[in-house]
Amino acid sequence: MPRPTKWRRVAFMPQVTYFKPAGVPARLLEGVALSVEELEAIRLKDLEGLQQEECAERMRISRPTFHRVLESARQKVADALINGKAVRIEGGNFALASQRFRCRRDGHEWRVPFEAVVSRLPLACPRCDSPSVLPVQPAGPALRGRGWGHEGGRGHRQGGGR
Repeated sequence: MPRPTKWRRVAFMPQVTYFKPAGVPARLLEGVALSVEELEAIRLKDLEGLQQEECAERMRISRPTFHRVLESARQKVADALINGKAVRIEGGNFALASQRFRCRRDGHEWRVPFEAVVSRLPLACPRCDSPSVLPVQPAGPALRGRGWGHEGGRGHRQGGGR
């Protein structure tokens, strides 16, 4: 049985999740899917200019794993640019750096850090101690209708409240 994939910490959710070559109808294009953690790797390394070790620390993964994620992302982007393909940002195996939860009983909202979310500790409302809590989905089109913190775009929730 393979090891479970370690969740990658993501601090940024894109507002734009689809890019295509100008002048070509989307129905005629092939596409590549870039996972949210692949986008985060590009953002940290290529946009922020961080060293791979710091990028890996921020995503809470090993340096070799970060290198594999980054190389996969760069290969997909190069394929799209060179071969005129659309890029779709979706799916992956990630959890947000800080997740908001809402109490079903009193509506109170609060943030839970990444480490607590991925450790799957039982959550309770800090105001009324009710165990009936729900994750609050991040705003924006990146995740609308597809769940969040999911693998392979199949909408399996991860990091949900218990």
